[in-house]
Amino acid sequence: MNSESRLLTGWGRTVPTRSDVHRPLAGDDVDAMLKEADDRGAIARGLGRGYGDVAQNAGGRVLDMTSLRRVRSIDLGAGTITVDAGFNLDALMRLIVPLGWFVAVTPGTRHVTVGGAIASDIHGKNHHRDGSFCDHVLSMELRTPAGEHLRLTADDTPDEFWATAGGLGLTGVVTEATLQLLPIETSRIRADTQRCSDLDELMTLMHEEDERYRYSVAWIDCLARGTSMGRAVLSRGEHASLDDLAVDERATALAFDPHTRLAAPPWAPPGLLNRLTVRAFNELWFRKAPRHDIGGLESISWFFHPLDSVSGWNRLYGRTGFVQYQFVVPFGQEDAVRESVRRLSEARTPSFLAVLKRFGPGHGLLSFPMAGWTLALDIPSALPGLARLLDDLDDLVVGANGRVYLAKDSRLRPELLAIMYPELDRWREIRARLDPDAVMCSDLARRLQLV
Repeated sequence: MNSESRLLTGWGRTVPTRSDVHRPLAGDDVDAMLKEADDRGAIARGLGRGYGDVAQNAGGRVLDMTSLRRVRSIDLGAGTITVDAGFNLDALMRLIVPLGWFVAVTPGTRHVTVGGAIASDIHGKNHHRDGSFCDHVLSMELRTPAGEHLRLTADDTPDEFWATAGGLGLTGVVTEATLQLLPIETSRIRADTQRCSDLDELMTLMHEEDERYRYSVAWIDCLARGTSMGRAVLSRGEHASLDDLAVDERATALAFDPHTRLAAPPWAPPGLLNRLTVRAFNELWFRKAPRHDIGGLESISWFFHPLDSVSGWNRLYGRTGFVQYQFVVPFGQEDAVRESVRRLSEARTPSFLAVLKRFGPGHGLLSFPMAGWTLALDIPSALPGLARLLDDLDDLVVGANGRVYLAKDSRLRPELLAIMYPELDRWREIRARLDPDAVMCSDLARRLQLV
């Protein structure tokens, strides 16, 4: 074990706080670190890809889990794998894709740990079909501050399992998990890409056709106004079969070795991503997309993780960083989506990573997804009027019976939490049984008065 005092932020590089960072090398180290935590408590941390303060703990302990990264077992016949919580999705995909398997759910980056994926109950482009990450976790080992080692499954221990799934690391420390994988024939995606002239056309297409596809996501131009408001590029796809490949490509059908192509500079001038530069990017991105391309073959890395090809892309927002804002509203509340895009457009919000998806039902007590529409966007934190804009969007979301994604949050008003998450009291009861002394804590937990 080693430890050091470090200033930590999320991927958005906002609200830095200092913690004592410890690096456990085995499960027993986790037990000792939790037992020795002081009144500021402890929280686990993976690769730091949460955008806000979910994996920070000012003045307390942070357990860097990235040294716990062993593969415990793999069953290629059943398509299951058991790994340490510090094992990351990049390493997992490099192992399993050449063997004909894929993760059942991946977010927009491979650089997240399995433990972080569970704590955030991450979702991907296929939630409308396959649910979230924890829907494919067969079991997990949870170590609590009371010294318990619990094996959690959705069938045998549903309360503890679904309180931990999406529980933001506040029920204990996950040290190991068994995952159900998805069989694939190739490392390519057969993608259909289509330009949509406005938000209504986009939402109609997604409503009518998404069920035909395993994966669906739309990039939205949040700066477009008037009759072009919400113009978008809709990308949908399936895993390509061997028959989709040319004969001479089939020998390398499962090849998977993605590389970083570019590196963001160590610093960026203030305001590099502003209305003018983002408007130019948006115009280029929209115009370069085909009007309607059917069956194009793309690599897994390009279809799912295009930003992973740019190392340190978050530095492009400069020293003040950016806010990631994501909400979901139920089906039937399409007007709330339209109004949110209208407000973002009217505010000339420079987001070049605005994406719209459709969710199926969710399960975790604090998990973000619910059946409905979800919009996510990155916004420079120095944007004038940003706090008021997002507070007003929160009110719009609450009025539509929706919620914001806590794993990405850095500024939600705590009085809205119970309205957005109606299972909050039940989650608190289960968490209190697992951690009666409230050892597990984070900056986010204090800010939102979760524990």
